[in-house]
Amino acid sequence: MKKQGEKVSFISATAIISGTAIGAGYLSIPYVISKTGFLPGIFYIVILGLIMLFFKLLLGEVTLRTEGEHQQTGYAEKYLGKTGKYLMFFAMIFGIFSALVAYIIAEGQSISYVLTGSFNNAIYFSIGFWILMCILTYDGLYLLKKLGKFAILLVALFVILLFILFFKDITMSNISYYNLDYKNLFLPFGVILFSFIGFSSIPEARRILYENERLLKKTIIWGLVLPIIFYLIFTFIIVGVFGKNVLEIATFNLGRFFSIIAIITMFVSFFSQSLAIRDMFRFDFNLGRFKGWFLSSILPLVLFLIVIKFKSISFVDILSFAGIISSGLTAGLIILMNKKAKLKGDRKPEYSIKLNKYLITLALIIFLLGIFSALVNI
Repeated sequence: MKKQGEKVSFISATAIISGTAIGAGYLSIPYVISKTGFLPGIFYIVILGLIMLFFKLLLGEVTLRTEGEHQQTGYAEKYLGKTGKYLMFFAMIFGIFSALVAYIIAEGQSISYVLTGSFNNAIYFSIGFWILMCILTYDGLYLLKKLGKFAILLVALFVILLFILFFKDITMSNISYYNLDYKNLFLPFGVILFSFIGFSSIPEARRILYENERLLKKTIIWGLVLPIIFYLIFTFIIVGVFGKNVLEIATFNLGRFFSIIAIITMFVSFFSQSLAIRDMFRFDFNLGRFKGWFLSSILPLVLFLIVIKFKSISFVDILSFAGIISSGLTAGLIILMNKKAKLKGDRKPEYSIKLNKYLITLALIIFLLGIFSALVNI
């Protein structure tokens, strides 16, 4: 019975980490990689995925060295003081709210496309989606555990269907094509970084693994490996079939049925990230459940309406800037938090990660290249 409970907790926690990553970002990976080429794209997905895995393992160790329930800002305050807390607050707010705005935009477009065959009613469906999520996220960790497992199963079926229906249409010239001029070379950085962020899912996964914390390392690894595999297969098929004609939201290339799957994966990721922001306000700023829920709900809508009003930034731009700025700042803070937690943590962790200076240097170089890519592609 105990082993069965451990298995359920492991699957639920892994699903949340994977489901938070596989949200809106993957929809634009084929688009940005179609500009650079699939073969360079493999390098971007694998290397950036492994770099982000390293930092998520570092954050997982921080959670295991700390008593009590926190989100990233709470851990930052404990080990880095008020300055660290507010820097992490900015990184979380910028990254997660950007993600939530992207989800609201893409969900509205996807639902409108599925139900009406056009994007004319996208804004109304976006607001309807937001209202639904407000209702569900007030008290939703139990529901998220159930939905996360369903979403992972759905993604697996999605990949199988893609292979069955589209593999015969792949053109090798689309796969072998590449364009490494300076502008296209750096284009995928931000979107792919965004697609692996999901740092907020690590504290949530530890909450789910209560009394099974020894499974957290395995959970984080599988929670990152599954998205890497999915992104590679999804991009291979989309770029292989559509070449340079990939749309910003790639499921629109596949038709209305596959857009339903995109709606569900974004739904789960929105759910997870909303809960993370709610819990940040609730646990780390002591605002309580209602105020935390209200702030995590109303601010994404305000930002969405501003973006729609001024039409000043595209879907890919949102993903790219959020990925670069949020992941870079968060990664730097995680390194500092991990160092302090190794010295000042108040519990013995179930695993410990060695801080490799060469890997850290490589990661910092990659984040700097990401910032450069954003400036180049403005």
